[in-house]
Amino acid sequence: MLKRAHIFVSGLVQGVCYRWFTEEKANKLGLTGWVKNLWDGRVEVVVEGEEEKIKELIKELRKGPRLARVENLEINWEPYTGEFKDFRIRY
Repeated sequence: MLKRAHIFVSGLVQGVCYRWFTEEKANKLGLTGWVKNLWDGRVEVVVEGEEEKIKELIKELRKGPRLARVENLEINWEPYTGEFKDFRIRY
């Protein structure tokens, strides 16, 4: 089933290659959407694709890259829109 997840990641997740890590994992899973840093130190992720693949990405996001310290993931499931062609870092 195609789904969309809107995720906010908090902890030490900026300046540790978290966006690059997320982009790489999402692309390997064939997901679409984007990831960006927020002014408050969190990282925001919007991802679409097969629900099971998104759940796999979420497992990876909980771990993060080696230097990250993920404290919390706020996950909001939303209806699939199909608006993205790929997965990218937004600035």
